[in-house]
Parts: sequence; structure tokens; C-alpha cells
Amino acid sequence: MLRHTLATLAYRAGKVVRGAPSGFSEFRASPDSRSAGEILAHMGDLFDWALSIVDGRTAWKNTAPQAWEADVQRLFDTLARFDEQLAGATLSEELERQVFQGPIADALQHTGQLALLRRLAGVPIAAENYFVADIVEGRVGSQQAKPRQEF
Repeated sequence: MLRHTLATLAYRAGKVVRGAPSGFSEFRASPDSRSAGEILAHMGDLFDWALSIVDGRTAWKNTAPQAWEADVQRLFDTLARFDEQLAGATLSEELERQVFQGPIADALQHTGQLALLRRLAGVPIAAENYFVADIVEGRVGSQQAKPRQEF
């Protein structure tokens, strides 16, 4: 289930980051909130952390935002490494729960924040029936299936 959750995250995050307008990385909901670029960089940090958790070293590092496209690539690269790691690992139930409730759930929340920031910036993503989306375990890169039912 963790790998399918990662594929779902990749699908949804891909939709949110694709076609972001120039300057979106600096967009904030308010002066004291994270920018879209800071959120995206944090999402990459989450999966670096997830990789370290499964490796048994639990290391956290805050990374400064890069150019939008560089951080998009970083997110999908870390998702791919983490998915590959999960494909070859047997995790305890406790570790599965912790990885889900920590980095994965946090990244899902941040994907929603980026979607909201897109709307606030005047460039919303199309709504979609995700129930029928073509989401496949192991497909965690930036290249995702086209939406089946947007509205």
C-alpha cells in the first residue's frame, strides 16, 4: 500500500507542479507563510528523510529552495529512490505506519497546499475524478498518465 500511496502522490504532485507560472516559486499565501518553492523543497527533504528512516539512520536536513524545475526534478528523483527502496525492503508494520504518518502524509498535505496556492495565484489546476485516474504502483516519476476525467 505504501508504494501505491507514493504513486498517488506522484500523480497528484505532478499535476500541481506542471505548468506552474514563472515566479510561482516565490508565491505566498501571506507574508509569514512558506512560499511555493519552500514547500516544494521541503517535500524533497521529506523523502530524503524517508530514505534515511528506512536505512535506519533517521537524518533530517533542511534544503534551501532551488529553481522551481530543479526542485521538481529533485522531488521526483527522491520519490523514485524511495519507491525503489520500498520495492526491495520488508518493513515492520510499525515502521510502515511511521513512514506513512510522517513523511508520506506530510507530502500529501503539502501537495494540497501547492494546489491551493495555484488557485490563489490565479492559475488553478483542473479538478479531477481521482477515483478513475490511471495510477500504477511504481510510476513515481514526473511522467504521469494523462487525466481520464477532469472537470
